Amino acid sequence: MKTEVYSWRVAADLKTGLMREAHRRKTSLSAVLDLAARDWLKKSGAGNESDEEQRRLQKGCIGVLWSLRERRRSTVENAAKTVRARLRRHHER
Repeated sequence: MKTEVYSWRVAADLKTGLMREAHRRKTSLSAVLDLAARDWLKKSGAGNESDEEQRRLQKGCIGVLWSLRERRRSTVENAAKTVRARLRRHHER
């Protein structure tokens, strides 16, 4: 069962070609994309890593995501502080 969502932007001609192929195969665009991604992974040798390699890669990804989350939180907090300070200055006038 598919539970994950991923989206990306593609050139119009690429999307047209993918949709045409889906129509030709009498299937959905998502099925064509799924097939293409699986085929690419198989050809690139991905998925042949050991369990240890998979854990290492996942740990690295989680670290990056955590870092982005913390950076975003910091940005939001700084923005809130800046807005509050500007409002204070505005009301002091």
